[in-house]
Amino acid sequence: MFHINDHFQKLPGSYLFAEIARRVKAYSAEHPEADIIRLGIGDVTQPLVPAVIDAMHKAVDEMGQLETFRGYGPDFGYDFLVNAIREHDYAARGIDLSYDEVFISDGAKCDVGNIQELFSQDAVIAVTDPVYPVYVDSNAMAGRAGDYVDDRWDRLVYLPCNAENGFVPALPDRPVDVIYLCYPNNPTGTVLTKAQLKPWVDWARANGAIIIYDAAYRAFVTTPDIPLSIYEVEGAREVAIECNSFSKTAGFTGTRCAYTVVPHEVCGLDAKGEKVSLNALWKRRMATKFNGVSYPIQRAAAAVYTLEGQKQIKAVIASYLANAKLIRDSLMAAGFTVFGGVDAPYIWLKVPEGMTSWAFFDKLLNECNIVGTPGSGFGPSGEGYFRLTAFNTLEKTKQAMERITRLKK
Repeated sequence: MFHINDHFQKLPGSYLFAEIARRVKAYSAEHPEADIIRLGIGDVTQPLVPAVIDAMHKAVDEMGQLETFRGYGPDFGYDFLVNAIREHDYAARGIDLSYDEVFISDGAKCDVGNIQELFSQDAVIAVTDPVYPVYVDSNAMAGRAGDYVDDRWDRLVYLPCNAENGFVPALPDRPVDVIYLCYPNNPTGTVLTKAQLKPWVDWARANGAIIIYDAAYRAFVTTPDIPLSIYEVEGAREVAIECNSFSKTAGFTGTRCAYTVVPHEVCGLDAKGEKVSLNALWKRRMATKFNGVSYPIQRAAAAVYTLEGQKQIKAVIASYLANAKLIRDSLMAAGFTVFGGVDAPYIWLKVPEGMTSWAFFDKLLNECNIVGTPGSGFGPSGEGYFRLTAFNTLEKTKQAMERITRLKK
């Protein structure tokens, strides 16, 4: 018989959110009467805004007419969406991107998971800790993470983010090839200022590393001096690839649309020690393995950038931020130590003393019928913490906070 990729065998248990779903399903089966409030997985609850729906309907109608029907689209995205992204997300902030530096995809999760295909087998990977599991698991599947020993991968370089260092990770203390950064951060909900991000760009330039920058939550930033793109930092075009998503920005978790920016300046070395453009490699990878996002979805995404679209999605984001503030204020009033929830839809709290993250998960589920996410699922430094999301309705969020407050008392 053929041999499998044995690196999959090294993965610990199931994917974090699959394990949460399994536990919740089992609890629901035993307690069918339970009114479970989900503040765990970062899925949105508000419907797509009217401007997006109108554009999607129009595009679907076009697909039903011979004159306007479209088959395969451009490999890397329709020009109307690519140019809207370039203009509104970048040029408006003084960042000039070429048309062929923007790649439309069906999700930032897919892109941050697939980008590792461009790295050599022996590339050294650094991740902030706690971290979005896809960065780690995708590299583990490719064999770059090594072995999972004592709740950590022995080839990964972990960069702890915790209350002790103000959730500002220290620069790597050894050579690394790739650094994953996510800001606003998932799971901690914290942010970096431009001054705090600049040393990362400088370090990458000085050490020949690249940064994979996940900016999927940029739309939630309200505090001045918080960059919405790593390209606001001088020199970042030489060393950074940036991933963005319409999932949280515009409620596209079920419709799937995102984009990744790969500047021409970002290069790696081939086996001969010669520079190779990662933009060219990503083009080749996308053209080979991806047939693009459907026309109606790309039209819907482009509608996000219209005047009405911007007005409507900003109102939705404001409602989620109001939920985040409610969660943050309620937990603090109840005596919890809380982080995040200001420029992000995630609230990161310390679990009660003497409890593990999973023990707190079980307690919330069993005694409050609330689902959150154990911090330990995001890495070693996540133990002792817990993540709640602001993506439920205001009514459900209020109910959840009332239950937790009663539990605390």
